[in-house]
Amino acid sequence: MTNPLFEDSLLFGANAPFIEGLYESYLQRPQSVPPEWREYFDELQRTAARRAPEVPHSAVIDSIRRANEPYQSAESTVSAIGQDEFGLTTERKQIAVLQLINAYRFLGVRQADLDPLRHQEKPHVPELDPAYYGLTEADMSTVFGTGSLIGPPRAPLGEILQTLRETYCGSIGIEYMYITDTEQKRWIQSRVEGSRAKPDYPPEYKRHILEQLSASEGLEKYLHTRYVGQKRFSLEGSESLIPLLDNLLQRAGGMGVQQSVIGMAHRGRLNVLVNTLGKLPADLFHEFEGKHGQELTEGDVKYHQGFSSAVSTPGGVMRLSLAFNPSHLEIVDPVVEGSVRARQHRLKDRDGDRVLPVLLHGDAAFSAQGVVMETLNLSQTRGYGTGGTVHVVINNQIGFTTSDPRDTRSTLYCTDVSKMIEAPILHVNGADPEAVILVTEIALDFRMRFHKDVVVDMVCFRALGHNEQDEPMVTQPLMYKIIARHPGIRKLYAEKLAAEGVISREQAEQIVKAYRDDMDAGRNPNKTIVYGYQSPDAVDWKPFLQNTNWVLKVQTGLPLADLKQLAERLTDIPSKFKLHSRVEKIIADRRSMSEGKLPLDWGMAENLAYAALLKDGYPVRISGQDSGRGTFFHRHAVLHDQNRERWNEGTYIPLRHIAPDQPDFVIIDSVLSEEAVLAFEYGYATAQPNELVVWEAQFGDFANGAQVVIDQFIASGEAKWGRLCGLVMMLPHGYEGQGPEHSSGRIERYLQLCAEYNIQVCVPSTPAQMFHLLRRQMVRPLRKPLVIMSPKSLLRHKESVSSLEDVAYGSFQNIIPDAEKLDPRNVRRLIACSGKVYYDLLAYRRKNKIEDAAIIRIEQLYPFPHDDFQAEVNRYPQAKDIVWCQEEPGNQGAWHRIQHYLLRHMRPDQVLGYALRPSSASPAAGYLAKHNVQQNELIAAAFREKI
Repeated sequence: MTNPLFEDSLLFGANAPFIEGLYESYLQRPQSVPPEWREYFDELQRTAARRAPEVPHSAVIDSIRRANEPYQSAESTVSAIGQDEFGLTTERKQIAVLQLINAYRFLGVRQADLDPLRHQEKPHVPELDPAYYGLTEADMSTVFGTGSLIGPPRAPLGEILQTLRETYCGSIGIEYMYITDTEQKRWIQSRVEGSRAKPDYPPEYKRHILEQLSASEGLEKYLHTRYVGQKRFSLEGSESLIPLLDNLLQRAGGMGVQQSVIGMAHRGRLNVLVNTLGKLPADLFHEFEGKHGQELTEGDVKYHQGFSSAVSTPGGVMRLSLAFNPSHLEIVDPVVEGSVRARQHRLKDRDGDRVLPVLLHGDAAFSAQGVVMETLNLSQTRGYGTGGTVHVVINNQIGFTTSDPRDTRSTLYCTDVSKMIEAPILHVNGADPEAVILVTEIALDFRMRFHKDVVVDMVCFRALGHNEQDEPMVTQPLMYKIIARHPGIRKLYAEKLAAEGVISREQAEQIVKAYRDDMDAGRNPNKTIVYGYQSPDAVDWKPFLQNTNWVLKVQTGLPLADLKQLAERLTDIPSKFKLHSRVEKIIADRRSMSEGKLPLDWGMAENLAYAALLKDGYPVRISGQDSGRGTFFHRHAVLHDQNRERWNEGTYIPLRHIAPDQPDFVIIDSVLSEEAVLAFEYGYATAQPNELVVWEAQFGDFANGAQVVIDQFIASGEAKWGRLCGLVMMLPHGYEGQGPEHSSGRIERYLQLCAEYNIQVCVPSTPAQMFHLLRRQMVRPLRKPLVIMSPKSLLRHKESVSSLEDVAYGSFQNIIPDAEKLDPRNVRRLIACSGKVYYDLLAYRRKNKIEDAAIIRIEQLYPFPHDDFQAEVNRYPQAKDIVWCQEEPGNQGAWHRIQHYLLRHMRPDQVLGYALRPSSASPAAGYLAKHNVQQNELIAAAFREKI
């Protein structure tokens, strides 16, 4: 057999005869090639998984030549002189044939029949022409070895060429030859070349496809006539998406998938809601008429809504979830991945066999929005992988009003970004529903086999404008003249089935009528939908839906004995584990802290909080850039053996050794991304209310790279969609002269987003406060996002420490009263502040021996602790003014948000003032000298005589 012999050569058939010649020389005598090439070929030999050692190929080629001789006609046999005259020997022709086969694998997609509109000419690809390799019409009857091409080991060139064109240039075009892993490439070749990329479905399944297409088209036509002019972002022109999803989910269920989470933008969303997830048409009609089943404080438009349901599959009932999504198109991608990861964690689905992520994209957004790349980059990492995602691009060849490829992207295909993770890309003509189903099957099988992402690029068109009120002819007259003449995908497929004798035209029309009758009745004809299904694996959100008051007091402290036991576990390091000398000192200090010999610092208090939660049964997940060690060298939740011998070994995580059968503790040094990682953690937290989920910014300023996640999901998700979320954001914040991007966590932005008790914004100033704040987030039956302005220089401030007793017997204080013993009758001024500036104020007061100014710390800025603040105002009856002091400029920080809260509690005889930096376009000065001057001025201003 020739196939294995040709498969064994890593470079044979490439478009580089020079390299092949070098390789042949290397196989015969390694010392004959240059050292750099010898080293490269040595590496190929070491890394390739082979059945037998690589051997020189000249003898193999000679045997092929001899094997071919009986099949060649006398007319095609030429003398040696003739061979020289025509330029190619038999051996070189064989090489040319293998090059041609490889060319179709690489470039056949360029000639594939993918566009239903056929409004652009196919490019000329010379590498697909046999003449490019010196092969002529006279060679078409010559029998050649087919190499690794699936099929007969030898065949006439004409048959080989026909096979290649049918396989790679029909309704399906495939890109996969950039994949490094040979097994994956061979698997894809076996699937597409074995069937010649030709679907072969029984008549009953073809009728089922037609029913799905009829439902897809039928809903759009029904809505168009019943709700004229209302926006719905029609799926018309892309109707094959519905049979695609039906096939994908049914086959996935048959493979054991129990849950699937789907993310998509607005195009076709209503169609998917009804025809795939089983939303009752009557409920959708009510939404068109302004009636809503769930009364939320704000709500959202119907084509942003999510939905959950269940469908029966050959493998049992599968739960489906369509994620809520704003108009920011691709931002839902990492949210879905996070939700899937949480579900997989809950089901102990480590390989991703039981929960499947499915992402539907638009062509323009997939190639243009950076979050797509960020999400793809997460796919194979330890902390964010989900076992592979099935991506489906609804490629309607236009982005809003732009369809000129010169304007829409800089790549050949809209899917090229996915090549960065070597995901195979299956392009398919959306007007060929059976081809769509075939690539869907291949895509799912690839994902389940290799647990990698895979992309289906369904090339279709958008029958109407961007929305139903838009006129596309204004900017796309040529495209929409073609679209106006298109009969529709359902009609074309119905005619095809009629011609095959599968179904009559009358029967096809009866399917259309039956669907319309179901719409008139408001019922869903999808028989696979399981209404009222209660999954045994579902999360119970009821405890968090009781409108719990945020002021509810909960026990967050622990008995001293328990704290000391937890501290012992945190500092118990394996005997042969060699710590870095600096880390060894930190661990030794933590032992002293547990014994009461040293006060608790921030790193110890935070680790104790996690340990206490793990002891109580709460899993913990933390991610961020350098979170294991901590950006500021304070956390050290992950320890590194200085004597490690392998790069991927030698770490120890004490928080995984707190108690027998404890829940998981996961801490991840994330990729250098804010947007995708924060969105991932949001999605995770919305699916796991009983797990502490923390995202930490390297510096608080960097969170603005994820502003869309903060605005559209974290701050407003509950008001728009009723989505609860207990995500914690740690944003290192504080002015230490490090410049504009390393000072401010932009607290003003979060306070501006505060309303309707949607989020919590806290600025803890002691280690004990951080301990109780993290504990409270889980112990209290309330799931609201928590934004923490976490410390930087305070991590090592000699005053910013706590005792074990503060942790054991205390609780989180929304406001910390003045810590020093002042006579309230002598206090003329009450200074309120948050965070690090308190310690500067305290030092100034001590240095200047000021006794008539009290300093209080407002540790929770939202929801504002009105009762606690009123108690502080009442404590000082002689105070005639109240000053708010902050490090930030006047147009930033908490000042503009907090002043109306302060005014609400002031007596008529009191005056409100402020001490802060001058308003600035930049959050902080980049010049250290200027920073120091401004810092000294604002501290002094807090104690000035008059305000």
